[in-house]
Amino acid sequence: MAEPSTDALVPREEEVDVHFEPVIRLTEQVDTKTNEEDEDVIFKMRAKLFRFDSSSAEWKERGTGDVRLLKHKQTKKVRLVMRRDKTLKVCANHLLTSDMKLQPNIGSDRSWVWKVTADYAETPATAETLAIRFANSDNAFQFKTAFEDAQKYNAGDSEDEKPEEKEEAEAAKEEPKADDEEKKDEEKKD
Repeated sequence: MAEPSTDALVPREEEVDVHFEPVIRLTEQVDTKTNEEDEDVIFKMRAKLFRFDSSSAEWKERGTGDVRLLKHKQTKKVRLVMRRDKTLKVCANHLLTSDMKLQPNIGSDRSWVWKVTADYAETPATAETLAIRFANSDNAFQFKTAFEDAQKYNAGDSEDEKPEEKEEAEAAKEEPKADDEEKKDEEKKD
């Protein structure tokens, strides 16, 4: 058998530093549009989303990422959007309506379950039963609070939202009354 040579004088293969110039230089930046530019983030937290597959009667993981509640600047409606990490594929996208009931998941204090009539994560909107799990129970409680506040806001029952708008509306109502009183005083003088 041949033994490997251990002689230090035997020349080693030389390392070759190969460098290739690109044929085409890509200098133009492409702006990707997510349709979230006209919305403000009112809640954001990392979570794992599951959907219930009724055909196999088991929970299937839909993705892990940041769940966000987004309020549209013009329509003032709040929706839940969740994108997967790395791929940024949408795994949940639906408006929060008052008929959604957020229920605790059996056996866990850090997850919630709710039913959606139309989730737009897939191409045809589908009715889904979704579950979301957070790192701890405090995060789960914060999500529940934000979820229910957004439902109230979408239903128009928001008492504590935008107090400055309420003050402006009340002031606008009072101004015509003051003008009416001034007109009555002027009529009395005539």
